[in-house]
Amino acid sequence: MKELTPLENYCFRCGAILMLVGVALFIVSPVACMYIYGTGALMFTLMQVRAEYQGRNLTLMRLRRQQLLGCCCFIVALVMMSMQQHNWGPFRRQEWIVALTIGCMLELYTSFRIPQELKKENKG
Repeated sequence: MKELTPLENYCFRCGAILMLVGVALFIVSPVACMYIYGTGALMFTLMQVRAEYQGRNLTLMRLRRQQLLGCCCFIVALVMMSMQQHNWGPFRRQEWIVALTIGCMLELYTSFRIPQELKKENKG
C-alpha cells in the first residue's frame, strides 16, 4: 500500500471525524449534518483513493476494491441525504442510513483484513 504523507494522513483522520460529527448532528440540525458529513466524506474518500495498492496480490486487490466500494457508499449516502433535505428525487426519507451502514461495514471489514494480508505478503 502506498503510504500517505503526514498532511494526507491528517486530512484522512479529519474527514473521518467530520463524518462522525456530521451524522451525530442529524438529530439537532439536518442541514448542518449534510454539509459537515459531506465535507468529511469527500476528504475521507479522496485520501482513501490516494492510498493505492500497487502489488499483485489478488486478495489485497479484492479488499482494496471493497474499500473503495465502501467510500462510494459514503458518497451515495451524502446524495441521499441531500435528496431528503431538499425533497427531490426518489429518496425522501432516511434511506441514506442504509448506504452509510453498508459503507461502514465494508470499511470496518477491510480495516482489519488489509493489515493481515500485508503481513502475510511481507513474510512470504
